[in-house]
Amino acid sequence: MNSSQIKCLAVFSLFAVIGFGPISPGCLIGMYVVALRPRWFRTLIESIYANTGAPAEISPPYSAEQTRQSRTKCFLSLLGLFIVDIAPVPVTPVVAFGIILSRPGWFYRMVTRIYGGL
Repeated sequence: MNSSQIKCLAVFSLFAVIGFGPISPGCLIGMYVVALRPRWFRTLIESIYANTGAPAEISPPYSAEQTRQSRTKCFLSLLGLFIVDIAPVPVTPVVAFGIILSRPGWFYRMVTRIYGGL
């Protein structure tokens, strides 16, 4: 486990505690990332996936249309999670814990696809 993973786990632990209300900060940040694609998020993902082989994988160049479709699907998925998180049990932090700890390849590929040629 690297320092980026530990920091992300700490942040999402805090989100799990404060997420027992109608607002899911993890989903809001996710929607912000998908909509505006800030550079800090891509850097964070690269540091989380360091030493896993995923960053070294060569991803095919994605067209603007593929990137737009991926961003739309991810945004709608996060919106769905945001609605589900209104329930008394926060779901988003649990999903985030799984992704941070297991570092699945599909998540890295999705981030690469969302960012496209940026």
